[in-house]
Amino acid sequence: MAKTKRRQFGCCLCIGLLGVISICLCIALGVFLHGGCSDFTFKHAAVSADSQLCSDIGSCTLSRDILQQGGSAVDGAIAALLCTSLVNPQSMGLGGGSIFTVRDASGMVKTFSSRETVPQLFKADLLKGCPKSFSFITGSQWIGVPGELRGYEMVHRRYGKLPWAKLFEPTIRLAREGFPMPAFLGNFLNHTLIKNLVETTSLCQVFCKQNKTVLGMGDTLKFPQLAETMETIAQQGVDAFYTGQIGLDLIQDITAAGGTLTMDDLKSYQVQVKDAWTVPLGDYQMHVPPPPAGGAMLAFILNIVKGFHFTPKSMEGDQKVLTYHRYIEAAKFANGQRRSVRDPDFGPKIDASYMVDSDFADQIRTLISKDRTYNNSYYNVKPSPDRYGTTHVSVLAEDGSAVSVTSTINQIFGSAVYSPKTGIILNNELADFCFRAERVSAGEQPPSSMAPAILSSSSGKKTIVIGGSGGSMITTAMALSLMNHLWLGKSLKDAIAAPIVFVDGNNFVNFEPNFDKSVIEALKVIGHRVKDSPYFFNVVNVVAKEDRCITAVSDARKLGKAAGY
Repeated sequence: MAKTKRRQFGCCLCIGLLGVISICLCIALGVFLHGGCSDFTFKHAAVSADSQLCSDIGSCTLSRDILQQGGSAVDGAIAALLCTSLVNPQSMGLGGGSIFTVRDASGMVKTFSSRETVPQLFKADLLKGCPKSFSFITGSQWIGVPGELRGYEMVHRRYGKLPWAKLFEPTIRLAREGFPMPAFLGNFLNHTLIKNLVETTSLCQVFCKQNKTVLGMGDTLKFPQLAETMETIAQQGVDAFYTGQIGLDLIQDITAAGGTLTMDDLKSYQVQVKDAWTVPLGDYQMHVPPPPAGGAMLAFILNIVKGFHFTPKSMEGDQKVLTYHRYIEAAKFANGQRRSVRDPDFGPKIDASYMVDSDFADQIRTLISKDRTYNNSYYNVKPSPDRYGTTHVSVLAEDGSAVSVTSTINQIFGSAVYSPKTGIILNNELADFCFRAERVSAGEQPPSSMAPAILSSSSGKKTIVIGGSGGSMITTAMALSLMNHLWLGKSLKDAIAAPIVFVDGNNFVNFEPNFDKSVIEALKVIGHRVKDSPYFFNVVNVVAKEDRCITAVSDARKLGKAAGY
């Protein structure tokens, strides 16, 4: 029953006036229209989100066979993101920000950054409160100006096909009527650290039972106040949030929690629109967002790695150890470049374009030894704690347009500040400046690991739409997935599922469970400092087209499943 119910909700955007018949049609299309493509592939379009429910909603938004009114890739992405704000509210929502990389039907690629910004008023000694080890950075002083909805508005105006309000319909219904607790969120809420966080903060108003203990599997999750907020935004547009009553209510709740945001902060928020940075990777051109996004970090690692000319044989025998050693060294050098990834309009003027220069990667590659590693100073690394959070959606539409979008409220449940008047969970985005900047400035976007990417082949016949979530693990998860697929011969599903090696902010090497133990021991002999990390939040979602068929993979680590037709 639960699976059937999720399917119904997943297709409610397609319902309109056609009722139950349309629901059945929408579900059937994903099976019937494969057009000779194999399992896990589709003929026309696909969406990869963190959950099957949200992938279904995005896919139904794209479909032109239900209402003869098919949505665009942007429509599908927005619908899936709105759904994800309910299914994985610990990762993203209207109180956060996002980065879109969009390729239109003509092949033009643009990036739209609606990441949160520093408010006009903030604590002068804010960065003195940065923790030196892993912890939840909670509290109203860390809230940045939310940009999520302005981002949706801008990309929809440029690329949307369906009416704005249509994109909200399925999620409003879910929020108001409730739905079974998703397995991933249910397990998450009952983890000791998360349970304590929720039960001791205003988050308990949404995620706790009447006895003030967290909800669990079998419970129904509802967001009644958020449903009201979304319905108003669907009908009145995002000005209701940035200049209207929703904004006034939100600011009142933030002020009551001790925060410094004002209506002027909301009114003055602007989305940053830029050309994507383009990096050649063999037969592909990879398009990534420029700083302060993490595209430069991803490109830097892949530019180094591609020069080693890996092949499937690179994973055989002793070559496997050398392959991972070289990747780890590239990741260590990337850590040394972190401080170059900043908002270029603020602080010291740093042109980070050198990070995507193949000549620079060639120079760094010569510094990588075959049989040894070095201390942090060799890589110019200044130790810093890592962050975990975010969500990602990849979409490829029938007309060839594509969207790769990563969205976040930063760390898990953001600032842990809940707005009871609006139903919105607020971000803790200013924490991203910790150990990455000496100071912050009003209006500045924080540095990020988010790197939504679109890869296009020179022939135009192949496309990879890819992105990751997991905070600091995004770069590692994406780089290894692409390395596994492009050069080491793995299918996309296997490339994403393979256990990762993560080089943290202190250049310790962390291995995901089930990583090859013999390789770990051999890397220790080389000199790598190995650390046992209890947390791996790396998730990659991808949609790729080769010839006539589209492959869509949602990372099983978050129990996701892609959808398409």
